[in-house]
Amino acid sequence: MPTRSRSRRLWFPTPRGRSPVAAVLAATAVAAGSLIAVSTSAHGATPMPCDIYGSAGTSCVAAYSSVRALYATYNGSLYQVTRASDNTAYDVALLVAGGYANAAGQDSFCSGTTCTITKIYDQSPQHNDLTIEPAGVQGPANVGAIANALPVTVAGHAAYGIYLPPGTGYRRASTSGIAKNGQPESMYEVASGTNVNNGCCTDFGNVESTETDTGASHMDALNLALLNAPGSAGHGPWVEADLENGVFQGGTAVNTSNTGNASKFVTALLKNNGQTTFALKGGNSQTGALSTWYSGNLPTGYSPMHQEGSIVLGTGGDNSNRGTQSFYEGVMTAGYSTDAADNSVQTNIVSVGYAGVSSGGGPGSTIVGPGGKCVDIAGDDTGGNLAVAQLWDCQSLAADQHWSGSAYGNGTLGTLGRCLDLAGNGTANGTKVELYDCNGIGGQQWIPQANGSLKNPQSGRCLDDPSGNTASGTALQLYDCNGNAAQVFTITSGTPIIGPGGKCVDVAGDDTGGNGAVVQLYDCLTIASFQPLAKDQQWRLNPDQTIRTLGRCLDLNGNGTANGTKLELYDCNGVGGQKWVPQPNGSLLNPQSGRCLDDPSGNTANNTALQLYDCNSNPAQVFTFN
Repeated sequence: MPTRSRSRRLWFPTPRGRSPVAAVLAATAVAAGSLIAVSTSAHGATPMPCDIYGSAGTSCVAAYSSVRALYATYNGSLYQVTRASDNTAYDVALLVAGGYANAAGQDSFCSGTTCTITKIYDQSPQHNDLTIEPAGVQGPANVGAIANALPVTVAGHAAYGIYLPPGTGYRRASTSGIAKNGQPESMYEVASGTNVNNGCCTDFGNVESTETDTGASHMDALNLALLNAPGSAGHGPWVEADLENGVFQGGTAVNTSNTGNASKFVTALLKNNGQTTFALKGGNSQTGALSTWYSGNLPTGYSPMHQEGSIVLGTGGDNSNRGTQSFYEGVMTAGYSTDAADNSVQTNIVSVGYAGVSSGGGPGSTIVGPGGKCVDIAGDDTGGNLAVAQLWDCQSLAADQHWSGSAYGNGTLGTLGRCLDLAGNGTANGTKVELYDCNGIGGQQWIPQANGSLKNPQSGRCLDDPSGNTASGTALQLYDCNGNAAQVFTITSGTPIIGPGGKCVDVAGDDTGGNGAVVQLYDCLTIASFQPLAKDQQWRLNPDQTIRTLGRCLDLNGNGTANGTKLELYDCNGVGGQKWVPQPNGSLLNPQSGRCLDDPSGNTANNTALQLYDCNSNPAQVFTFN
């Protein structure tokens, strides 16, 4: 499969000096925040999404975007960022009324420090502004999105999307104008089809008044994800309706041709009459029309609806915050929108010219190979079956350079919903490496070795860079394991080590990791077998035979060698008690003692402290890098 050139480089203009008058005008616009909002377009101005819906009798009651105005005459702020260096806030305004975000203003304000998005302004007259979501029944308190994590261009203008990895979300509990108790409503969002996972949930829409699951039909929200809703076909991600206690692609008459919307920019649309029916539509935000994926009866038990009228972005209604999303714009309306209005809104979105990065990187870790190049999939984040695995310049916002353990068992590496695979399940030298549907076969197993190689157990051979070629586009292959630099592939941010009972090797202290901290078993804090949420469950096996997390090494207390010696975290110092070699049977051998990492008596309770013990091949000594 031929490779093609690709570029994710975006040019952001350098802020220029402004006259005193311009500065005063800009400050006035910022101070006004979202107070200036109108629902009708100015004479001669191009109608924007909320103008279109308003003219069709379904006015916007919530309208959010970090990149542009959603009314032709809106001239307020889009969102607020807070600077880490001094906790000062700044409202990101528009360049002109009805226009695009002033990204240069944000860049100037945040220069030399980190900014997070602390508020997203509602452009509608309802003023349903979103702030960072607190803790809920299913998740801890969220954090704000990193303000510059998702650069994008819109109509040639530099802007930033809102990157919503797990644990990042926004909410408005007390709202105005949002549908309740079976009232009709519609909503759409522009999001990314490449930054998705199968974790619950990355909703946008109508949720409970508190962060609690109050039962089926109490939510009406969009979800663009890999969750396998009833009737799913293809590989997704699918435009879905999260109606609480169920994420649906449809009711009884599912359109099985709905194989998903995997474009870099996706328009996802949900409308619900609140009583009997709902509809789902999706399309490419860069080109073409919307497809209707479902239009029919509400699922059994959801008619009528019982919405509670709060708004969420990035999590589920009970703050289930394990999903990932990239968000650019979205609105909610009062009333069931017409198909004609939906189509006009899609036409407007396409006319904007979304371009540039849309993934935010996605979940998982990069795998850095020879020459500092990253393991990458040909095709620029499209990732179809048989797509070639290759080396490419590392790009932090490339979704297909972020790999994670998949849900198909230990030893697999996945990206874009598929697995790193050997062509034809081959075992011979020179077998090409590709992306393919995860199916659990031997050609999809990759085990990190102490020398930095990734070994395929079925063949006994390793992932290899042919002749050590480091040019971008070099296709990877399978070859005899030889310890050469052409076979060193480093998983940058670590992977979970899965022990007995499916528990993870963990460090006591919740990501603090001081010297002497106990190493133990604990529930894997992961997103449906994807990216670890707990930093102290991300381990790196290094070529010097150390296993590291939080900047320290897996260590034997007192550099001991006796049975029962406890495991701890400690400053890396090269002693024998910090050396670990994976064995074919899944155990981790400490060469100095000749003994193995061990779970005492096979106890799988949380907080079980690990120890050193005679190697015995029992399940209590099987620890697998996932």
